Amino acid sequence: MRERAEALLARELAAFERSHPRSLALSRRARTSLLAGVPMHWMVRWAGGFPVYAAEAHGARFTDVDGIEYVDLCLGDTGAMTGHSPEPVAGAVAEQSARGITLMLPSEDALWVGEELARRFGLPRWQFALTATDANRFAIRLARLVTGRPKVLVFNWCYHGTVDETFATLDGDRVVAREGNLGPPVPLDETTRVVEWNDVDALERELAHGDVACVLTEPALTNVGIVLPDDGFHDALRAATRRHGALLIVDETHTLCAGPGGYTAAHGLEPDLLTVGKAIGSGIPAAAYGFSDEVAARVEAAIGVDDSDVGGVGGTLAGNVLSLAAMRATLTHVLDEAAYAHMIAMAERFEDGVAAVIGEHQLPWHVTRLGCRAEYLFRAGRPRNGSEAAAGIDHLLDRLIHLYALNRGVLLTPFHNMALMSPATTAADVDRHTAIFADAVAELTAP
Repeated sequence: MRERAEALLARELAAFERSHPRSLALSRRARTSLLAGVPMHWMVRWAGGFPVYAAEAHGARFTDVDGIEYVDLCLGDTGAMTGHSPEPVAGAVAEQSARGITLMLPSEDALWVGEELARRFGLPRWQFALTATDANRFAIRLARLVTGRPKVLVFNWCYHGTVDETFATLDGDRVVAREGNLGPPVPLDETTRVVEWNDVDALERELAHGDVACVLTEPALTNVGIVLPDDGFHDALRAATRRHGALLIVDETHTLCAGPGGYTAAHGLEPDLLTVGKAIGSGIPAAAYGFSDEVAARVEAAIGVDDSDVGGVGGTLAGNVLSLAAMRATLTHVLDEAAYAHMIAMAERFEDGVAAVIGEHQLPWHVTRLGCRAEYLFRAGRPRNGSEAAAGIDHLLDRLIHLYALNRGVLLTPFHNMALMSPATTAADVDRHTAIFADAVAELTAP
């Protein structure tokens, strides 16, 4: 299969270049003004060798500068989980932008959004940021402040945006920088403890050092393939953090796919702090972080008024009125119970379709779903932790399947072929992917 996959990839690369002349021309032009010819450096990894340049997007579809329309199952890697430019949000943003964009002052929308987030997630007090990365950074700082402890505990192969402390991994028993960690400011073992996901014994051992301010975790790993928690793992995690005096921060930025209140509401989690970003503003930069009453009281008591603007928490544009208007419209009109019922049903259809193709060809692959997010990995068993998931990554097949789908008008999330459903995603969209996936597998496995 490897030789066939390499031959198919070469064919698909040539087809991609032929069918995207305008994107290719813009990509070449970009090399004169943009580092590596892309707006963000990770875009050099797009499967076709250069990125598709987008022209317009609505709902679950977008059109590129070459006039090709795509079913979008990437959705801005969660940022557009609402679908592109949902009408209620586009209207609210246009209306608010005419009245003001950023003022360093609160709006009534801030109160409404704080109250709604409290209702959805169960944490009563909230603050705002522009990205989930910043929400995580601020939550970590405040956890260190109120506990007086220096370290953060994360799970191996986690992802929490570009937070310095989280780009750590294990080399045997040593905590080291993950491969590709660019310019880490300090050795990672100075800031971070790392354990494997679902390993309760290791969690207990590392927390017993007494220097962990907080455990920062997603409710399920999502950026190395979906790795779900074992039964009882979250109960053990919550009990261990309480026993050892560490705060528990739950990052719902990707796991908001589980329902209107994320995995936290769907499964009754009890975090001390919670962070969320991306989709809550329908793609407008927006994020939030919430506190339990106890932690909120400790934070308020620990910060003097004269120190409130110099502590590394906040930002001039954080909590701006445009972001809050987008969040209010998103939470009111888009990401509601009815939308999630449809989105999860579409993800179930996606999961069933992919599983049927895998089963028909008796391949050692699997598909996993979390709410309205689904993903297939080219390995037989479901991984229990990040190391197992990372070891099972097949970069050749990931790139081939992504490009094969892209050349036929379906965009998956790059690098690990995740599909996300929006309120605008249709059964026909899902079935189109299933048919393309089936064709790819048939070509790969042909005698």
